Amino acid sequence: MITELDIVLSPKDASDEKFYKPIVADKLNVNVADIFGIKILRKSIDARQRNVKINMRFRVAFDEEFVVEQGDSFEYANVLGKKKVIIVGAGPAGLFAALRLIELGYQPIVLERGKSVEDRKKDLAELHKTRNVNPDSNYSFGEGGAGTFSDGKLYTRSKKRGNLKKILEVLHFHGAQEDILIDAHPHIGTDVLPKVIVRIRENILKAGGEVHFSTKVVDYILEGDKISGVITESGEQISAEGVILATGHSARDVYRTLKNQGVELEAKSFAMGVRIEHSQELIDQIQYRNPDGRGKYLPAATYSFVQQVQERGVYSFCMCPGGVIVPAATGAKQQVVNGMSSSNRNTAFANSGMAVEIRTQDLKEYKQYGALAGLHFQEELEEKAFVEGGENLTAPAQRMEDFVNGKMSTSLPKTSYHPGIVSSAMHIWLPESIRIRLQEGFKAFGKKSRGFLTNEAVILGVESRTSSPVRIPRERDTYQHVRIAGLFPCGEGAGYAGGIVSAAMDGEQCAEAFDRLFTANK
Repeated sequence: MITELDIVLSPKDASDEKFYKPIVADKLNVNVADIFGIKILRKSIDARQRNVKINMRFRVAFDEEFVVEQGDSFEYANVLGKKKVIIVGAGPAGLFAALRLIELGYQPIVLERGKSVEDRKKDLAELHKTRNVNPDSNYSFGEGGAGTFSDGKLYTRSKKRGNLKKILEVLHFHGAQEDILIDAHPHIGTDVLPKVIVRIRENILKAGGEVHFSTKVVDYILEGDKISGVITESGEQISAEGVILATGHSARDVYRTLKNQGVELEAKSFAMGVRIEHSQELIDQIQYRNPDGRGKYLPAATYSFVQQVQERGVYSFCMCPGGVIVPAATGAKQQVVNGMSSSNRNTAFANSGMAVEIRTQDLKEYKQYGALAGLHFQEELEEKAFVEGGENLTAPAQRMEDFVNGKMSTSLPKTSYHPGIVSSAMHIWLPESIRIRLQEGFKAFGKKSRGFLTNEAVILGVESRTSSPVRIPRERDTYQHVRIAGLFPCGEGAGYAGGIVSAAMDGEQCAEAFDRLFTANK
């Protein structure tokens, strides 16, 4: 007989089959020897009480042989010579759009301004060595997009936007660990995700698709109200049946090019703030409600906070337990920070973005920039942070309580941020709309989790690339641009996603939308 059951276990009992198998047998009222196999279907941590529990769902075979299920396999037929679709950008939206197009029988032509994962790693090493940012190959630009070197978290609230299960299965098929199919908050890690990205690229090429690196699109071939191709920086014109625009939220030149060509854009709400860093030990103690921390059987603790302050949301996001903070600028005279973790999340630090919601009506002094108002606001703050931090990508920083109390920090704690930090009066130069809300938000978070508001924590500036401040409007049903036929704005850069999984789902949706329209117009 094969059955499924849910059991609540202690962290130790959940850690190994030798511990949970006898408990499962007891629940089923059978002998341990009668169980032929156990498979974990779902796993989540409940840390709401002092005694942390692990919620587990098992599939169990007893009194009959256990059939080991094979992992999902995806076949990508050769599409060489088929109708071509250009994909601008090789982030999750672009890569998953390419895979889905292959499944549907089209040849994807992926154009990526940055470099391959292998070459991108070299540029990141050079960035840390020389502090010089390559504007087309950095933590934001390059194969896999910003997510490649930003932890690889796969949690999304946008489950109705596409086939979430398939996205996780595709990632697993290409080398991601099996845990992502089980964990409630799946995570790949920056040490594993690049290998997954490379295998996706290899399958695209094997199926007859094309992937071109260091190929920056600088213009779009528009014929009236229809797009027929793109022009690259080298002057090459590439034609196709459609263009999926999946350039990510940091490709600001794309917005400016589209605006100059008269392509309709619109401003949207976004968020900006800082990145905060605590010791992981402290976060473990707080979240697991245990002065001894997480112990032997629990993972590095995470947190998630949200608070309304003066009618705007203040929230944590992209929380990286056991992680590091990295320089995420994409050009000169910018200071931008982001966070990442490896798969084992084993550093001494925990960091997270702390962002304040910014609505379009909050940017009245930038109204002359129209749809690009938020973009100019981002750039202005990044330049200010650069001046405060210094020429070598050192980040302006302030102890958490000092920031809340409006005091300059006379010293700073240790940090994972490799370029280094410098004490700065962030409570003075951050825009008032962000500063006040962060201060009040931190107070609220400190009340929710005693010990979180501490001068042992440090904030770094600035966390400005949380999402796109610009939306490229598209039709709800066709996914095409509202004015340009054949142009499919996609993913985070177009304003329709917020993370690896939601971007990947949007990429698949755009590929399917192209197929529907192309088939209907035959």
